[in-house]
Formats: sequence, C-alpha cells, structure tokens
Amino acid sequence: MMLQFDPNSLLSGGGISLLTGNKSGRFSYGYSSFQGKRPSMEDFFETRISEVDGQMVAFFGVFDGHGGSRTAEYLKNNLFKNLSRHPNFIKDTKSAIVEAFRQTDTDFLKEEHNEKKDSGSTASTAVLLGDQLLVANVGDSRVVACRAGSAIPLSIDHKPDRSDERERIQNAGGFVFWAGTWRVGGVLAVSRAFGDQLLKPYVVAEPEIQEEEIDGIEFLIIASDGLWNVVTNKDAVAIVQEIPDAETSARRLTEEAYARGSSDNITCLVVRFEYS
Repeated sequence: MMLQFDPNSLLSGGGISLLTGNKSGRFSYGYSSFQGKRPSMEDFFETRISEVDGQMVAFFGVFDGHGGSRTAEYLKNNLFKNLSRHPNFIKDTKSAIVEAFRQTDTDFLKEEHNEKKDSGSTASTAVLLGDQLLVANVGDSRVVACRAGSAIPLSIDHKPDRSDERERIQNAGGFVFWAGTWRVGGVLAVSRAFGDQLLKPYVVAEPEIQEEEIDGIEFLIIASDGLWNVVTNKDAVAIVQEIPDAETSARRLTEEAYARGSSDNITCLVVRFEYS
C-alpha cells in the first residue's frame, strides 16, 4: 500500500529554461525533498541557472549530509558560487570543477576548525554548458540519464568496498573494515566526501567527472541514496518515463522510495530535455 505523505512535509518545485548552444531546445526541472523516517533533515539540493562570461549555465546538485547538516548546507550555498567564479570555468570546465571542489572542501574545513562534531556530505552535480553536460560526483548520491529509453549511470558510487577506492585509502595509510557494512576507518560508509576532517586524507572531495553531449539524453535523475538504496536505476527511469512533468516525477520517485521502505532522507531532482 502506498504510504500517504503530509503534503506540508515534502518540499517540491521546478522551473523551465531555454537551452543555449547549437541546438534550439529547452529543459525543465523538478525537485522533491523529504525528511522521511530520519529524526533530522541532512539532505540539501541546489538548482541554479545563471550567466557566466556571456554563457548560460545551469547547475543541479544533491548534497547528502552525515554527522549533521552543516557540510551539505555549506555546499548548497558555496559550491556553484566557487565554481562559476573560477577563472577557467568556461574554457576548461573539467579542471575548474576539480579545483572548485577541492577549494570548497578546504574552505569548509577551515571554517569548521573549532567545531566539536565532525560532519560531511556527498555531492552529485550536473553542469549544463551549451551542448555539454558535465557530471561530477563525490560520494554515494548518484546521477542517472535516460538515453533511448535506457538507464545510463553517469556516476559510480564512492563506496569503501570498491577495489580502487580501498587501494587508494590503504595507499594513503588508512584502512577499511566491516562494521555492518564496509567503512573507512570502521566509521564512514562512503569513501569520498566533503568535510570529515578526522578522516582526511583517506576521505577526499576529489570528484569523478563524466562528460556527455546533451543531444539524445531524454532526462537526468540526480538523487541521494535515500532513493537509490531501494529503487534501481532501471526502475527510477521507468517511473520518470511515464510522467511528462519534471516536478511530478520527482515527487513520484520520492513517494516510491518511501513506500519501498527507505529509512533515509530522500531528495530527487529530475531534468527533462526537449528539442525542437
């Protein structure tokens, strides 16, 4: 049976924009964010459309906090600002993303220096620049595209049981062991994150970046693991395919995750492309 939401407790909305680039078209986006069964809300998200050096840029991000909401909220307020101000953002977007992620993490850790509690956050982001899409991921939130009706993962979760991540952590002098699930230092179930001062240099904010042409992508889903823990990439794409409105489909994903027993905060962004 589908569990009913209190409509006042689920935050949702959306918008529409023209695409700049070689092709005329537009995209619409919708978001839905829900505290769910957790005692507090540690998910944040950002949708931002602005002009940088005369080019239209759209930025979408989901930030799933742990150990408190401070890191995720800081990313919402600062990550795109730092990226869009990077001097090479337009001409070398990929390196600008890496440097802006690193700088944002450094700035946050300086600000948090005297805090007694260690907090951290994932970041799954999509940047639309002309006809290009750049997906940058840190942690286990995820970006999935629909192309020709198929679910295409555009990010790979950063989990300590990934052999390359385990090797990187061990080479840095850290360790991974089982404590209910695989954890860095027996503590953290993600292997990359912003913040987490006590687990540096093993837990890094170094993004993995995937570049794609927007052409042929029907929509993107960017969501926290509150969705992905209980809904497969394929199922999520099938749900969104049935609903033409981006906000409605984001809400539907959130409701489905809750109905399937998600015990986490749930945040979903859907970005739909239309070409003329």
